[in-house]
Amino acid sequence: MEEKNPMLNISASPHIRSKNSTTRIMLDVIIALLPASAMGIYNFGFRAFMMILVCVVSCMIFEYLSELIMKRPITVRDLSAVVTGLLLALNVPVDLPYWMAVLGSAFAIIVVKQIFGGIGQNFMNPALAARCFLVMSFVGPMTRFTYDAVTTATPLAVMNESGVGSVGIWKMFLGVEAGTIGETSAAALLIGALYLVMGGVIKVTIPFFYMGSFAVMIAIYGLTQDMGAWEVTRFTAAHLCGGGLVLGACFMATDYTTSPITNKGKMIYGVLLGLLTFCFRIFGSSAEGVSYAIIIGNLLVPIIEMITHPKSFGEGYDKKPMSENKGWLKPVVLDEEGNPLPVPKKIRKESPIRIVVSIVLIALISGALLGGVYAVTKEPIEETAEKKKQESYRQVMKDATDYKESEDLEAQNKYLEEQGFSGVTLNVSVTAMKDGNPIGRIWVITTHEGYAGDIKMAVGIRDGKVTGVEMLSIGETSGLGMEARDNPDFTAQYQDKQVEDFHVVKTEPANDTEIQAITGATITSKAVTNAVNAALAADRMDEQSAPVELKNEGGGDDE
Repeated sequence: MEEKNPMLNISASPHIRSKNSTTRIMLDVIIALLPASAMGIYNFGFRAFMMILVCVVSCMIFEYLSELIMKRPITVRDLSAVVTGLLLALNVPVDLPYWMAVLGSAFAIIVVKQIFGGIGQNFMNPALAARCFLVMSFVGPMTRFTYDAVTTATPLAVMNESGVGSVGIWKMFLGVEAGTIGETSAAALLIGALYLVMGGVIKVTIPFFYMGSFAVMIAIYGLTQDMGAWEVTRFTAAHLCGGGLVLGACFMATDYTTSPITNKGKMIYGVLLGLLTFCFRIFGSSAEGVSYAIIIGNLLVPIIEMITHPKSFGEGYDKKPMSENKGWLKPVVLDEEGNPLPVPKKIRKESPIRIVVSIVLIALISGALLGGVYAVTKEPIEETAEKKKQESYRQVMKDATDYKESEDLEAQNKYLEEQGFSGVTLNVSVTAMKDGNPIGRIWVITTHEGYAGDIKMAVGIRDGKVTGVEMLSIGETSGLGMEARDNPDFTAQYQDKQVEDFHVVKTEPANDTEIQAITGATITSKAVTNAVNAALAADRMDEQSAPVELKNEGGGDDE
């Protein structure tokens, strides 16, 4: 028997081989992320290094354990888990509790990656999916940013609140600003991206069309806002340098598994991401939007590839009329009587029908799961909300021992509308009781004029004076508008002052009617102040209609 030639290798086509391996590609990505990681550690200190270490080690452990349990080949050595952990760490705030980072790592590896078959099978970028999971689960810790030991907002949030002149473009480019660990330095990220492009790991197509289309739309929007040429330039540059756009465009949107293969598909994908990011940033409540844009883009990749995939040689030949087939006849299948049978049409795997059905099924299953979770958690959530509300009542009216609620506020809301208080709604009127006697009122009121949406608060009023203001629901920008809840010095400005109306100033208050605005959050300050003024107006109306009830603690006759 002849000895086999060791130089021969039998395999299926295609017979093109690349020297790149998964391990080599992942190593290149790690090297490319080192400048951004180093800048993050320089910016935020040793805790940034620990966060990177925790995420990387957690991802490696979860990958090893999940593959062991699922009886799959162990792939920890291919470094893909290291890349996922590193990207996740660069996408979270430095002060995020470590256990949340571990939970995010578990979600990325187990839920997004391994359950769907491991590397190459995930339907969205695991690190970004984990980031969005953490944002939805832990809004406060994921949107609270610290720089130089001071809780502050990201440059984009500051710019949206106070204008483009309030941020330093050069600082944003270098990265000496607040943000997540790895998104702040556009310069460090671009150095890493250049390394990947020169090494042939990624092509410039997706980043170019992503950032290019986004820049064009931002510039057009700036022109519609009556900005000058210089302001539009600064506005566009700030958006390009901030919010993790470079990190997302160069390191996550280019993920092999979750991005299109064809060049035309990459162009469409990039423009789509630019459009989505623009919409989220300008018209959404978040100042960033990159993560959600890329995840939505990941979900649409199968449709993009279906539209842009090249035709195979000879594809569509049998669909041409016979006159175009140069005399060649199509094969015909006859039945027993000699009549031609219709050729069955198969639904291709990538057909729109199959994709739509799959998406609908996923949506139905997800909706059912979410409905089940809501049913289980509804009662505990309501109990927690009730306890929080009662605690808020005690905070704004400390002398009270009992509270009687009334939701019949149609007359009061109509009165406020007549008085010019737009954008506010009275929700509940609470009579504060002590030893069975009324001592004041608490107004639960919602202002719809907050920077990020509705702000719901409780305002205590006694004898025409505000006894306290407590935020019940607020989702303003961390480090800026959230100071209305987190900084007691702001709400203390309203207390124990006998005034009819407060108004907001940016300097030190000169009298009792002036409320000093939160730095960089004038919109939030004005919204809260307007709501307090509305509560005072409603209280005066009620006192005039029933003056005896609240005149004194004993509830005696009006003197």
